[in-house]
Amino acid sequence: MESFALYNRRMLTIVIQAGGQSSRMGQDKALMPFLGQPLIQRLVKRLLPIADELLITTNQPEKYEFLELPLFADKVPGRGALGGLFTALIVAGQPLVAVVACDMPFASPSLIQLEKNILCSESADAVVPRTAQGFEPLHALYRRASCLPAIDQALQQGQWKVTSWFSQVNVRSLSLAEIEAQDPLQLAFINVNTSEELAQAETLEKTGLI
Repeated sequence: MESFALYNRRMLTIVIQAGGQSSRMGQDKALMPFLGQPLIQRLVKRLLPIADELLITTNQPEKYEFLELPLFADKVPGRGALGGLFTALIVAGQPLVAVVACDMPFASPSLIQLEKNILCSESADAVVPRTAQGFEPLHALYRRASCLPAIDQALQQGQWKVTSWFSQVNVRSLSLAEIEAQDPLQLAFINVNTSEELAQAETLEKTGLI
């Protein structure tokens, strides 16, 4: 087995998923302005410093060309978040893949770094935060080689739930204590699905507590 030090030098792909319907927002939430810049551009700036490769999954690539990043459409259209995760792992060029939803304005680079350290040191297949609301699979880290076949099988079996394949691999839950050590207020998991939630997130940013 490879040592932790050797394995941890392997590179990280971060995939921002912008394939949702944005039905509650009424328009593409990834492009909604957040303090003067598109929300997805904010995420790119937050996550790019820790990424060896940063990709966007979207079924409307023409809308995101301004980011000047690689853009990929769903490989299995119409399969929701699970299909999006499948696409992320297929297109990633590196063995470790962090997936983040486009509507998380406070996505946490430090949490992703922690997930990477745990995945490498404990030889897990996935490191997924778990809060009182359950798993957060769209702010998590996956080992491409072992997770991709399990997700493929789940899709072929007609599964839709994004966590439906977890029993087939070694999933390491990130505990609440571990999360709060990096993100005391659990802000990383805030989603903005409405214009009201977007305004609340902007207000939170302006407090200077982030």
